[in-house]
Amino acid sequence: MNRQIDAPQVRLIGQDGEQLGIMSAREALLKAQEQGLDLVEVAAQAKPPVCRIMNYGKFKYEQSKRAQEARKKQSFIQVKEIKLRPQTDVHDLDVKKRHIRAFLKEGNKVKLTLRFRGREIVHKHLGFDALQKLSEDLADVAVIEASPAPEGRTLTMVIAPKK
Repeated sequence: MNRQIDAPQVRLIGQDGEQLGIMSAREALLKAQEQGLDLVEVAAQAKPPVCRIMNYGKFKYEQSKRAQEARKKQSFIQVKEIKLRPQTDVHDLDVKKRHIRAFLKEGNKVKLTLRFRGREIVHKHLGFDALQKLSEDLADVAVIEASPAPEGRTLTMVIAPKK
C-alpha cells in the first residue's frame, strides 16, 4: 500500500475500474494522492504488478462487513447421538423416536448407536432388525446417510433430515 510498493513500474487501475496504463510507482502514488485516496497493490505477482486507486480504510471495512454477514448466514449441523439396546422396550423406543424427530426438525443429523452386552452379540440380527424398523418408522422425516455398520460391540447408523 502507498509507499510500501517497491516495484519500479506498475499497471494502474483508477477508482472506477478504468485502466490508466503502465507508469512508475511514484507517478501512480502521486495520482492517488491528488484524489485523496490510497494506492493499493492488488496483484503483486503480475508483470508489472497491478495497483488500484481506492479508499483502503473503506475497502477493509466493507470486506469485514461481508465476512460478518457470511458468518451470520452459516448454519451448523450437529450430530446428535441416541443410544439403544436390542432389548429396548416399545414405549422407550417411542420416546426416543420423538427425540429423533425433534433433532431432525432442527436440521441436525442423528447417530443411532445400538450396544450389545454380554452374549447379546451372538444375536446381531436383532440389532439390525431394530435399526431397520426404526428407520422405516422415521422414513417420512429422515434419510439413511450411513446404513447400520458393526463396530465391535455396537451397531451404528446415521440418519439425516429429508430435504
